Amino acid sequence: MRPSGRSNDQMRDIAIETGVTKHAEGSCLIKCGDTHVLCTASLEPRVPPWLRNTGLGWVTAEYGMLPRSTGSRMRREATAGKQSGRTQEIQRLIGRSLRAGVDRVALGERQITVDCDVIQADGGTRCASITGGWVALRLAVNKLLKSGEIKTDPLTDHIAAVSCGIYGGMPVLDLDYLEDSDAGTDANFVMTGRKGLVEIQGSAEGATFSREEFNTLMDLAEKGVGELIEAQKGAVDA
Repeated sequence: MRPSGRSNDQMRDIAIETGVTKHAEGSCLIKCGDTHVLCTASLEPRVPPWLRNTGLGWVTAEYGMLPRSTGSRMRREATAGKQSGRTQEIQRLIGRSLRAGVDRVALGERQITVDCDVIQADGGTRCASITGGWVALRLAVNKLLKSGEIKTDPLTDHIAAVSCGIYGGMPVLDLDYLEDSDAGTDANFVMTGRKGLVEIQGSAEGATFSREEFNTLMDLAEKGVGELIEAQKGAVDA
């Protein structure tokens, strides 16, 4: 039995609220169970120096956790004077994942920065950030299309992510913190709406896992990502 009482292939409740900030071109608050992440997308009419005069756009991301997003207060990374290795790794993952669904030629020479701020953490913050980040990106791109600044939609597909793992000897979908902290295997799957794989992060935390178990985790991830994409569609079309 999972701590939450969910079945092995059951996602946490998903809710995505859009337009939650006044100034960002795209924004949403995504809730995956008790993990809540604020995602905003900001448009800039310029690209990093290495992309100038290439005709290519850029999508990047930043990630952070609020001090009381966890059970005890964390020190702000700005106070420490640098980002942790974990933070840098996660925000690079978010950026890579979102760019996988972007036609950078169609975007043109502009940058969209997606900021993902974890308000409350209960496992799966990077996955929620990718899923919510795509919604914020979609809304920002919609503004470009509506204004006529771009003629062709640069978003080629949905991008969403979910965690899977082996908990209590059983493959399970969408780990919360209690499961994540005690899982024998932990994996994150980033996928497109067409079930294309963008990235897989997986490791054996205890015992090794078999190819058969990995295949089961893949099947669970496909199911979970499908549900997340339906939630994305519902949020954007609302």
